[in-house]
Amino acid sequence: MFIGAVTHREIINIVKTFKNKKSTDCFGIDMILIKSIIEYIVQPFAYICNLSFRTGVFPSQMKIAKVIPIHKNGERCQFTNYRPISLLPQFSKILEKLFVNRLDKYIEKHNLLSDNQYGFRAKRSTSMAVMELVEGISNAIDNKEYTVGVFIDLKKAFDTIDHSILMNKLERYGIRGIAYKWMKSYLDDRCQYVEINCVKSKQLKVTCGVPQGSVLGPKLFILYINDISSVSKLLKCVLFADDTTLYCSGKNLEQLLTTVEKELNILKNWFDINKLSLNIKKTKLIIFGTRQMKNVSKIRVNGIEIERVYENKFLGVIIDDKLSWKSHINHVKTKMSKNIAILYKTKHVLNKKSLYTLYCFLLLPYMTYCLEIWGNAYKTNNSSYFQVTKKSYKNYTSIKLYRTTNILFINLNTLKFYDLVEYKMAQIMYKAQNNLLCRSIQKLFKVRESQYDLRGTDFFKKNKIRTNIKQRCVSVRGVNLWNSYDSDLKRCSSFSLFKNMFKNRVLEKYINQE
Repeated sequence: MFIGAVTHREIINIVKTFKNKKSTDCFGIDMILIKSIIEYIVQPFAYICNLSFRTGVFPSQMKIAKVIPIHKNGERCQFTNYRPISLLPQFSKILEKLFVNRLDKYIEKHNLLSDNQYGFRAKRSTSMAVMELVEGISNAIDNKEYTVGVFIDLKKAFDTIDHSILMNKLERYGIRGIAYKWMKSYLDDRCQYVEINCVKSKQLKVTCGVPQGSVLGPKLFILYINDISSVSKLLKCVLFADDTTLYCSGKNLEQLLTTVEKELNILKNWFDINKLSLNIKKTKLIIFGTRQMKNVSKIRVNGIEIERVYENKFLGVIIDDKLSWKSHINHVKTKMSKNIAILYKTKHVLNKKSLYTLYCFLLLPYMTYCLEIWGNAYKTNNSSYFQVTKKSYKNYTSIKLYRTTNILFINLNTLKFYDLVEYKMAQIMYKAQNNLLCRSIQKLFKVRESQYDLRGTDFFKKNKIRTNIKQRCVSVRGVNLWNSYDSDLKRCSSFSLFKNMFKNRVLEKYINQE
């Protein structure tokens, strides 16, 4: 791996991307201060960065972490009830980001990371990870198969990384010479101290793990566990950093459970070799399928039984064994109902701009997160949620309940629930049409081929399906919706233009209905 030189403009652009945080590092410096002075110090700092990359030495003063314990809940005298927040030097974050930019180019050029890894990578997100898992399970159900899903829990995965194992893996990936030396210097001789109420502890050495709160740490972690996807040839995996989900499908449930148990014990051995601790008691198992299940065998790893559940939270979405999404919808509805009460109590006190900020913070994330995946659930499951969303809009705008909802959404410049679901799916389909998705999701959509150019080439092939569960998936419903759109919408020159055109068309429909 070659580490290219750093330019002044590159440093300034990177600093601009950091958030304006007031938290100070061990030198009492915050990012707001860095942003205000960077143009005046960029020349000497660029020299330091280039010197670091040429010599393969990470500056020792950038290796000191200040740890602030934040109380979570429970007794304040119990240290386990505190979450440690690690604050690294601000200049360290900039230097790390410069290295990460070069590392990313190297990783993508040589295709080093597994397609199953969605964490901390461009063109990938939690929603895509959930989509891959749901598509795999729904395919099995459509083929009259069972799917055994295992949701792995690792104990403090980021903090237990073994540095020697990590360096060996980096060398195998081609990170050698100066780049290898720089990485080793980055990990070696790090130290940290704890600060509470301006009182500082002694500094202690950090001998394992990747630095918490660092820019480079997450990249190193996904490289560390990258080979997990090749441990088993039978289990498929979906990864988002340390969130690991394994699944396997088959028609014979007993044989399937035996296979999964055998492969999990092989995987447990891989965790032990790599000094990662599998928390078997918190690892959960779901058997997906619509067929009857009687006298189901237990799965044990190292003699400890894995608990079978009927629903489990995966990357913020509650997945149930029938893919009905009822539990997740109820969860979102409960969360939103509590926050609607806050919005209602403040609507007579705050101005419209402040209310909108509160609405975006308290409600919008729940309404839109992974909506394209679970939003197509049966209308009986979605109906109560639809009423809650409508209520939230009306509390925000103070529009009377007897007014027509079209006026409400026109004034808010937003979409109704089912239109919002379609809007989210349409965005995925636009990316699929323009090859903007990662490979693992892009392969779900195949362009329809024909020897006759009767209706253009921007159509996707429709898959034959058997069940309603598969019908509600993005790979089926999204394709049907996309094929129904006209060419003007499909052939928008940019993603932002596509979103604006789609939204404006729906709002025009609301206006015409009035």
